[in-house]
Amino acid sequence: MLLSDPVLTVLLCAAAYVAGSVLFALPVCQLWKLPDPRAQGSGNPGATNVYRTGGWPPALLTLALDAAKGWLPVWLAHAAGLSVMVQAVVALCAVTGHMIPMFYRFKGGKGVATALGAGLALAPVTTLMMAAIWMLVIWRWRISALASLVAIISGPLISAFLEPETLPLFGLLALLIVVRHRNNLIRLAQGREAGL
Repeated sequence: MLLSDPVLTVLLCAAAYVAGSVLFALPVCQLWKLPDPRAQGSGNPGATNVYRTGGWPPALLTLALDAAKGWLPVWLAHAAGLSVMVQAVVALCAVTGHMIPMFYRFKGGKGVATALGAGLALAPVTTLMMAAIWMLVIWRWRISALASLVAIISGPLISAFLEPETLPLFGLLALLIVVRHRNNLIRLAQGREAGL
């Protein structure tokens, strides 16, 4: 397989966006007979908000499924022999799908779990270090938004040293996710951000 295949690249990018557009928090909450996460807590259809209403089992399933939809298209791009840059674009399409989903009037989540899955497929060392940072922050302060922001901002710095070919991806992910957390940043500055 050639490193540059425009048809396959377009197909994988489209598939990544469509997969990203499936907000797994919604069917998981239906399965557990929980309220719609978009109408509860922070209003975010993600694992943290599912945890607040349903506990660990549905939250972990949501996390796993949201991560898987980021991991699979990037893994497919890698398996097809496409370049790291193409894999990074596929990853961004999956995360964008979660943030701006075609199935839910383009109103989605923050993209952290989907970025985790995509990152594990493309840059596992950087991503695992970011996950460790997330866990340390959540252990110390118990605020998911703070942990996510610290972890995602650390991504470009870590990748620059360990996996520099993925630096553009982590830089763009950091920008997208920080912008997506703008309301959380305001609440953090005011001391009003909810913990776990």
